[in-house]
Amino acid sequence: MSVPYETAAAYEQAESPEPPQEHLARLLGRALNSFELPDETIERLDYALAQDSSLHSAHYSAGLHRETYRHTWLLADGSAVTLWELVHNTGLRGHLEHELYEDEEELRTATSRLALPQDAPDFDLSLPAELSPVPEPRHVYVPDDSADHARRLLRRAENPDRPDASLATLLLGSAFAHEITQAFGRPRRTGQAGRRCFSLYEHAFLLRDGRELSLWEVEHTATPDGRHMCEVYVSEDAALEAMERRAARLA
Repeated sequence: MSVPYETAAAYEQAESPEPPQEHLARLLGRALNSFELPDETIERLDYALAQDSSLHSAHYSAGLHRETYRHTWLLADGSAVTLWELVHNTGLRGHLEHELYEDEEELRTATSRLALPQDAPDFDLSLPAELSPVPEPRHVYVPDDSADHARRLLRRAENPDRPDASLATLLLGSAFAHEITQAFGRPRRTGQAGRRCFSLYEHAFLLRDGRELSLWEVEHTATPDGRHMCEVYVSEDAALEAMERRAARLA
């Protein structure tokens, strides 16, 4: 059964690329009950990095219809917030109405009150329950001047096999959030090199197309004169191998 024109148009508009905060503002602006949403939830969504919307279920019968949509935002701390939108034309004047709910149980309660005939089954588009849960994200990204951070990181890298120009161009043009964490790998060699300082850091970048990319920075003083040196690699294994090579030369 085809989706009514007004609803299809609204859904296509919701799927168009736009900043997460603008998408939220549009939802709040058309929802009749937006004032019922907790202020804390709205404040958390101010820090959203990305947003996704999908049709969850639909019901059509005798000119009346209702659809439910799932709107999910990815936040900078790695968590997610979901709002459920109910769209229907069962009011007294038959106009298209929008409602927003934070809890799926509240959505089901609101849906059960609609004046829809019970002879037409729902089209349930929700994901199968047996799917594995989404794993916890590895990184907590912070929107910042991430392209400039990538530029400075690559500029101070002294190793000949540092990331090439194509990867640098990708980072400088697409990175909009990043996180720096100290990484720990295989045990380091001891001996003379044990008196040298080795540190390994992961610089994780979130790109505008949703991809994640990490660079691995080795900071050390394993140089002939003990001076500080920075090296950057495209994988953790490559960084660890470089650290071991440096240590072996001084052992």
